[in-house]
Amino acid sequence: MSDRYDKGMEVRRSVLGDAHVDRAEAAKQPFDEPFQTLITEGAWGTVWASDGISRRERSMLTLALLAATGNFEEIPMHIRATANTGATKQDVQEAFQHVAIYAGVPKANHALKLAKATYAEMEENEE
Repeated sequence: MSDRYDKGMEVRRSVLGDAHVDRAEAAKQPFDEPFQTLITEGAWGTVWASDGISRRERSMLTLALLAATGNFEEIPMHIRATANTGATKQDVQEAFQHVAIYAGVPKANHALKLAKATYAEMEENEE
């Protein structure tokens, strides 16, 4: 693998956690391996590895973009990642308020619903 892949895997693990990445890696098959390599190098090894903005800011942007584009499946994963990125609940609320104004209230409302459920799950797992 490439240096960018290795860096991407390092960043991916630090943001999403080892357990998540281990599950994803265990589920990887030859059919989706090229895609997994692409996102590891591109998303994690390039975009998330950049020091141009903080991980907190990147986390907020990612959540807002996922909500604005209706890619709700990934919101819980990125809410869980806020425990590692430093984005607070207030940060997430602010990001979704931007979504409401610039991309639509229904998208923000659904994203908030997912965030609330995920935060509740996270708090339950802490106890």
